[in-house]
Amino acid sequence: MNSATQTLRPQLDRVRRAWRGSPMPAFMAWWGGQLRALLPVRWQAFFSGGNVWCLLHHESGQWHARRSGQPQNAAPWSDTLDAPEQQAMLGAALAGVDRQDLRLALCLPPEGVLRRRLLLPEAARDNLRQIGAFEMDRQTPFRLDQVYYDLRPLRGAAPAGRIAAELIAAPRALVDARLEHLRNAGIVIDAVDLCEGDARLGVNLLPPDMVRAHRDPRRRLNLALAAAALMLLLLCLGQWLHNREEALAAMQAQVEDMRGDAQKISNLRKQLEESTGAAGFLARRKTDSVAVVDVLQDLTARIPDDTWLERFTVDSSGRVGLQGQSAKAAPLIDVLQSSKLITGANFQGVIQRDPATNKERFYMDAQLRTSNAKPAANGGTGAAQ
Repeated sequence: MNSATQTLRPQLDRVRRAWRGSPMPAFMAWWGGQLRALLPVRWQAFFSGGNVWCLLHHESGQWHARRSGQPQNAAPWSDTLDAPEQQAMLGAALAGVDRQDLRLALCLPPEGVLRRRLLLPEAARDNLRQIGAFEMDRQTPFRLDQVYYDLRPLRGAAPAGRIAAELIAAPRALVDARLEHLRNAGIVIDAVDLCEGDARLGVNLLPPDMVRAHRDPRRRLNLALAAAALMLLLLCLGQWLHNREEALAAMQAQVEDMRGDAQKISNLRKQLEESTGAAGFLARRKTDSVAVVDVLQDLTARIPDDTWLERFTVDSSGRVGLQGQSAKAAPLIDVLQSSKLITGANFQGVIQRDPATNKERFYMDAQLRTSNAKPAANGGTGAAQ
């Protein structure tokens, strides 16, 4: 754990410096105050949170107490009073402040404090107190064991790579005398600071080992609330993802249904196209082909009376087969050439004489004319005539 902490420390220090140097802390404080102002008055104190700093300063044998950022609104009391009386006077001056949030700061007079402005490297921002210890002998006429001190970063222009800081030091004799008096009165101090107007400067001259540790009773509640907020955030994210998944599943189901409907429509369209194509094909075949009855009628009209057919065939390709007997088979070619229904009449094989009938047995092959070829045939016939 220690090695991991040491490894992450530079990154954490960099993030801390960036946060302190950004306007976000002031914005968050302003925003929180605006949100609290929207709450009922009795709730504002409960949600105010944070430390409430109250300032004590000694002047002409009297103690003055007020809240930081507010003018003096309570009567001072003499430092010669008994401890219970001084505690009662302090309690009356700080009435209305939650004891859990109360922090007391002893404000020193400006004439009893030494202040020096320093220019330090940027990397020294998170170790200002250690830098102050090194610079004490060089920047002040005091030794380190003679003063209480602190350093605070200053806002303002500084050379690139450097920061402006202020060293504040007060003699131990002055601070110890006042701390001893407050200790005898039963008043515990959380910080030794300076006053800047109605507010505290924001430093603590006490060394870390003299700073009182406060147990925050709201820490567990804040941690529980933070955990609950994180849990609610995770639940909201989980619910959002669940809703998105359900919406996606519903959309996928709709797409699948639409795909099925589209497939059905495609199949129906394909069947319709096939049916239309088949019907068109049949219609074209019917239009392009010649009726067998017409062919028979044409052959009956053209073939001489001394010729008869024994066999007549027409196949699917329009091929016509004629088999029969004739007194003179050779002139049949000339007879059929003038036909408008068949073309390409030729004998297949050898013409033979049938001894039983004394006629010539023949077999002819021809081709049916299509309807597209009819005009050409007519044109050719007209030209021949």
